[in-house]
Amino acid sequence: MRVVIVSGLSGAGKSSVMKILEDDGYYCVDNLPAPLVSTFLQLTNDSNEQLERVAIGVDIRGLEFGNADKGADSLRKTIASIRQYKDQGYQIEIIFLEASTEVLIKRYKETRRLHPLFRINAESERIGERVGDAIDEERKLLEALRESADVILDTSSLLVRDLKQEIDRIYMSGQSYTNFYLTFVSFGYKYGIPTDADLVFDVRFLPNPYYVEELKALTGNDAPVSEFVMKSKEAAEFMDRLTGLIDFLIPNYRIEGKTGLVIAVGCTGGKHRSVTLANALYEHYHDSEYGCKKDHRDIEKDRVRKAGDLQR
Repeated sequence: MRVVIVSGLSGAGKSSVMKILEDDGYYCVDNLPAPLVSTFLQLTNDSNEQLERVAIGVDIRGLEFGNADKGADSLRKTIASIRQYKDQGYQIEIIFLEASTEVLIKRYKETRRLHPLFRINAESERIGERVGDAIDEERKLLEALRESADVILDTSSLLVRDLKQEIDRIYMSGQSYTNFYLTFVSFGYKYGIPTDADLVFDVRFLPNPYYVEELKALTGNDAPVSEFVMKSKEAAEFMDRLTGLIDFLIPNYRIEGKTGLVIAVGCTGGKHRSVTLANALYEHYHDSEYGCKKDHRDIEKDRVRKAGDLQR
């Protein structure tokens, strides 16, 4: 039986992952108190109806029936104890979900929910009164669990559909996971540089399809524009040098603990050259060992602006 323990920081997407796994045919039990995990596995083992796939949601709320400090130690002991089920043919895996503090605070503001630690340790002076303080404290309490996880997934830049794609890739397609996610973003400099970009590259030196009449209204998603940009020797050399740089950086970033890179590629309007290069980078890494997504942030902005001008 395959058992997936789903845990991580509150607000990082545990409930979404549980729903995805349930849709994928997993028998899901959410918010199970840590001391009961081993008991639950024993019950499934003794049952006449054998389950093939089980997902168990465990987080800060169910650690020790209301005591987060004791609960962290309880969870470590629980995780150690369930590893013994591997000897009985169980495939035990732990996925730990996390996100940046800024993203988590934003999610709490949008949902207007109270962080669980405020309820669990209502009288603790250590947590403070701000959501960021509770998030920092939760990171410390779950540090040991994070270190024992088989998969660490940073959901900071993932939409629900991206999260589903990644979960399906790991737990349904059987592909290996190396805990690193690449996001390629195309943008227009006249609309500003993406604030979440780790690396920014300017491709305004490439031939501009905007000045070719039959290409002006198209985008980098259209073959004529893509072919026009990529046929230049500068584009080919740039791709070769850039992929070499990315290949060099990834293992070094991973040593420092990063779980992903947001690579932004910009041109003037974010419609032709940047889109073409972001697509080319996505295709280059799409079949690699890394998770991969692309986002064309400004591809429709010129089109929308022109429509507004016509209305006026």
